[in-house]
Amino acid sequence: REWIILIYDCLLLRSAMLAPLLLSLLLASGSDVKGEVEDKKPNFVLMMVDDLGIGDIGCYGNDTIRTPNIDRLASEGVKLTQYIAAAPLCTPSRAALMTGRYPLRSGMASPGRVQVLLFLGGSGGLPPNETTFAKRLQQQGYTTGLVGKWHQGVNCEFRGDHCHHPNQHGFSYFYGLPFTLFNDCVPGEGSDVLVDLQLALQHLTLLLGLGLLTMVVSLWLLVLLFFVSIVAAAMWYVPFGLLRTWNCIIMRNQDVIEQPMTVETLTSLAHFLFRNADRPFLLFFSLAHIHTPLFTTPAFAGKSRHGRYGDNLEEVDWIIGKITETVDSLGLANNTFMHFTSDHGGHLEDSDSLIGQKGGWNSIYKGGKAMGGWEGGIRVPGIFRWPGRLAAGRVVDEPTSLMDLYPTLKYLAKDTQPDRHLDGFNLMPLLEGKAARSEHEFMFHYCGVYLNAVRWHPPDSNSIFKVHFFTPNFFPPGAGGCYDTKVCLCHGQHVTHHNPPLLYDLFHDPSESRQLTPETEPRYAEILQQIAKAVEKHKRTFPSKEGSDDSQVQPNTIQNQMSWEKILWRPWLQPCCGTFPFCGCKEDKNI
Repeated sequence: REWIILIYDCLLLRSAMLAPLLLSLLLASGSDVKGEVEDKKPNFVLMMVDDLGIGDIGCYGNDTIRTPNIDRLASEGVKLTQYIAAAPLCTPSRAALMTGRYPLRSGMASPGRVQVLLFLGGSGGLPPNETTFAKRLQQQGYTTGLVGKWHQGVNCEFRGDHCHHPNQHGFSYFYGLPFTLFNDCVPGEGSDVLVDLQLALQHLTLLLGLGLLTMVVSLWLLVLLFFVSIVAAAMWYVPFGLLRTWNCIIMRNQDVIEQPMTVETLTSLAHFLFRNADRPFLLFFSLAHIHTPLFTTPAFAGKSRHGRYGDNLEEVDWIIGKITETVDSLGLANNTFMHFTSDHGGHLEDSDSLIGQKGGWNSIYKGGKAMGGWEGGIRVPGIFRWPGRLAAGRVVDEPTSLMDLYPTLKYLAKDTQPDRHLDGFNLMPLLEGKAARSEHEFMFHYCGVYLNAVRWHPPDSNSIFKVHFFTPNFFPPGAGGCYDTKVCLCHGQHVTHHNPPLLYDLFHDPSESRQLTPETEPRYAEILQQIAKAVEKHKRTFPSKEGSDDSQVQPNTIQNQMSWEKILWRPWLQPCCGTFPFCGCKEDKNI
């Protein structure tokens, strides 16, 4: 029997604006998959939304945004209520998801200001020697595909080495955004990338230009100033003025097929057929929704009760519905493990007077995107559907992690080969109701490379205690976010350290609003002691640099991928269609 993998690359580009993602499916043909499937390896369809708040979904308590298709997945499967991202930002969170390990273990955590990859022409990214769930499944005979957002780097040493590319990390097929969607991709939406540095370079260029016009000096000094002005202008304009060209591109496998992305056109449905010898498949469908800038199509514009954000979310729900509908119509449901989630919480600080709130709602949970260990930035939707294997309507309240997906897929694919140290656990006992307690007695929450918070679920209690060693400094004082910098930072004057740490019981106080004290919590001293022991044990799993800050776990055997050296733009690493620097092409819809 022959399996036909059919990918619908659809909805990448929207009329008038980009609604950037690709309605895509890896579909299998042959006999219907019904009845007993215990002896077969299942298919996997993983759906991840970008920047989605847990409070945005109907089955998680939202009664004003319509998400019937996502809600249907929950009603027909299992819903996790305490599903935790390993980081409150996309690059490190996605690295942890795919590797089953804290992002620090692969160098994908930042010690400073920049906490995500900023340029496709940088050398940082998921290291080539890391192992993703796609690599493991590929070794088990799976056909693997990633459609949508990557944001884990592309090149290391030269243009075209593709050392960080999805194809090098186990995805046999890639179609989508090697970077991410951001404001620079749409003219008039402003910039997200090092805005203060851009302004400083612009001002320097202006001052040098004024100096040329006003100074009466020797000829050689004028020549020198002229060349310095040219260099200063190039340092600003080439990497920043052309950001849309450098970062906003579409790739099919290792080929750049559109640069920059055209946001006014609608991509027609394109079909890609790949024939494989009776292979199961993995599809990672990584939407660029709901990241700003927000886009919408005429079919969804103005239809929700929450402006453009609500319109986009209802469009996401429609896409999820189409994926589910296709899986069901082909008779694949009983052998397909479907998963829906977000990479982290909603972005609270993202709003303007014209559009209003552009980020998500994190329900009752404090904080949001880029706010370290506060619950609102790391607690995300977690929905699993597998008819015949997972009971419909089950709700699991135990602490679980996006890092659990890696060992879960390994288990289901019958992969028993040795692996490196993992931080996630197989979810199937919880999902199937065969276990009542999570294997995560302790969970560690990082802000960049800094250990920010820890939760403890004592074996003899329903309580889930959580300590914060430091917290971001919200601005203005009393606000619920960092509205001056737009994203909270993890170091220096941007945080306040707490000794003793702040302590909450999430079981009784999920909004982290009532701090526990020795007077209000009889186990106060024991909690701090047990967490301190767990932290020391956790740190021993990293080879740490001597003399490092106790709050920072800095491996000395892993090269940091988020340093300035790795992040900043280098022209010889820039993906390009055409002859650099004259990069430009438009996707051929007839291919």
